[in-house]
Formats: sequence, structure tokens, C-alpha cells
Amino acid sequence: MNLFMELLLLLPIIIYSYIEAFVKLFIPVKRKSVSGELVLITGAGHGIGRVTAYEFANRQSRLVLWDINKHGIEETAAECRRLGATAHAFVVDCSKKEEIYSAAEKVKKDIGDVTILVNNAGVITTADLLSTQDHQIQKMFEVNILAHYWTTKAFLPAMLNNNHGHIVTVASAAGHLATSFMVTYSSSKFAAVGFHKALTQELSALGKDGIKTSCLCPVFTNTGFVKNPSIRFMKVLEPEKVANKLLEGILTNQKMIFVPSFLKMHLILEKILPERALAAVYKLQNIQFDAVVGYRNRVISD
Repeated sequence: MNLFMELLLLLPIIIYSYIEAFVKLFIPVKRKSVSGELVLITGAGHGIGRVTAYEFANRQSRLVLWDINKHGIEETAAECRRLGATAHAFVVDCSKKEEIYSAAEKVKKDIGDVTILVNNAGVITTADLLSTQDHQIQKMFEVNILAHYWTTKAFLPAMLNNNHGHIVTVASAAGHLATSFMVTYSSSKFAAVGFHKALTQELSALGKDGIKTSCLCPVFTNTGFVKNPSIRFMKVLEPEKVANKLLEGILTNQKMIFVPSFLKMHLILEKILPERALAAVYKLQNIQFDAVVGYRNRVISD
């Protein structure tokens, strides 16, 4: 088929897609069941990961919970069992590829094939680039993005064989909108968003339509990792709200989950506004949090 004909056929597809998207605004989305699914959540000993585990437990999923903090992960597992779910706790350092692969083998051998993978573990250092130590930069990339590769490579083969599964990437609004004094964190989350998009495309190219993907991108969340965060026009989110939105996105197979949802407008503004106007918009937001700037602790405003 020549290029002209291909372009001609593309037009009705675009029109149909817009009509379909508009109609879906008025039709309730069917939610899938996750009862009995084997769900692995990294970073489940605290914050969003912990509350997400509770959400799955309430839906009768079977849980495999990973975290570097032994006390935290055991607390999460105990609460999940109290909610009536089967929960297995593992102490895993997601910055270490060997630990991930070793724990993954134990899971596959002793528990079964993971069908929902939630790559949630993350670390952050808030500082200007020159004040961010080399080991902190390395750690953020190891946990925030490289760990996604190792966990996905470990559990994707079974999903491919069964054409069934769901891979969740917990990224951040900072993975779409660059943030000063979070250069490394923001870069690692941009990479996580790219990982999600490329993996989604690859699964489509392989014809594996039974394997779904979702990417979570919230603004500041009250997990204690960022100290004293604030942003004009938006509230600091509670982990419960973020986890609830994440589960809703998983159950309805949403590709990109923004919390709050109007963050999508910021992405549009970034593409259409001139550089000077965009800088003024960022300044208007008055983003603040504790950070090390010039080797000194102080509150910064971007």
C-alpha cells in the first residue's frame, strides 16, 4: 500500500478514536476483578505501597510484599492478613539486582507466578545537583528505574506465556514536569514514564493484549520522603487517596493515572506556551519543600 493510501486510511481512524473517547465519557467503565490474582508490590512497608497492599487485600488478592524495612513490611503483611488476604513478606533491597532476582526466584518457586506487578519502591534526595552526592544519584536511579527492569524481566515471561497480567509503574508528576532541586529524582521518574510507554508499545507489537500497563503520576504525597512540601492551587495528597486512584486505574486498565487528574492540563501548557510564559506559570505555582542548596539546609521556592 502506498503512502497516500495509508495517510487516507489514517484519517477515519483518528476521527473514530475521538468519537470513541467522547462516548466513553458518558459510559461507566467496567471494572475487572483482581480476586485471586498474585500481586507483588515493591516498597510495601510504607506510604503508597502499604495502602495499595490494603486495597488489594480488601479485594481478595494474594499478596507478595517487598521492602528493605523488615519491621515495616511485616506490619503491612500482618494488616493484610487481618483483612483476610494471604500475604508473604520479603526483605528486599531494590537497589541490588542480585537481591531482586534471588527473591523473584523464591516467589516463583514457593508461591507462584506473579500476575500483577506494582513497581512502587522509590527514594529521593532533595538538593541542587552539585550538593547531591554521587552515591545518592546512583541510588535514585537504581531504585527508581533500574529495579523496574529487573522485576519486570523476572516476572514478565510467565505473563507472556499466559497473555495475562498487569505491570504498574509508580512514577510521579516530576516524571512529566521538571522540578528544580530534584534534578536526579525528576530524571529517574522521566525514565520511569518512558519505561512504561515503551513497554506498553512493545507488548502491543508482540500482540500481547492480555497484559495491561498503568503508570501512576501523583503530585507531592504525605509519605515523609519530601519534607514540608507545598504547592499553590494543590493540596499535598494523602497516601490513601493516591492508592485509591491507583486501584481505580488498575481495575479500569488506565494507561496513565494523574493525581489530581487536572495535571494533564499542565502537560498541555508545557507544549503550547512560550518559554518565558511557562517559567511564569512555574513561578506562580510557588512549589516549596526542604532542600539542600549550596550545602545548606533551607526551604526553597521554585
